[in-house]
Amino acid sequence: MRYPEGGGLTAERRAFREGIRLQAGERFGAGEKTAVIAKDLRVSVRSVERWGRAWREGGMEALRSRGPANSPTVTDAQFAVLEAELGKGPTAHGFEDERWTLVRVQTVIRRRLRVSLSVATVWRLLKRHGWSWQAPARRALERDEHGVELWKKEVWPQVKASRRHSGHGSSSRTKPASR
Repeated sequence: MRYPEGGGLTAERRAFREGIRLQAGERFGAGEKTAVIAKDLRVSVRSVERWGRAWREGGMEALRSRGPANSPTVTDAQFAVLEAELGKGPTAHGFEDERWTLVRVQTVIRRRLRVSLSVATVWRLLKRHGWSWQAPARRALERDEHGVELWKKEVWPQVKASRRHSGHGSSSRTKPASR
């Protein structure tokens, strides 16, 4: 994230920056040079040039803030519809098994809500609303509990143990221990 507030500017900071752009707009109308405006407002010349281009094309309205950049693309009402759709299960939406994947949820959002989101945005949306990755509700009937315990006691310690010898080694060609 770019800002500590969670991905965007606060309303006060956004208003402050808008005020600077509007001051620059007034000075564009007075015919001042971009370098002078940049120095007085303590911003970069490139920013002032970009604002000047926007001011020439759209006037003072083009310099106004457009609101927070990271506003959610799915509203709470739309997410309630999505939750109802997810509750129906993947097979109700034409998928062959009962697994929800991010790509499948993305497809349901595109079909039902008519909103196109990236897979990463789908993950953040679900996480923001308290959804997490799926874990089985119960263990498989075929699971052999005795075999699992035996494997944990006998096989796992051998696998876990380091394969390196505990003795000191040498990288010297002249020492016999290194051969």
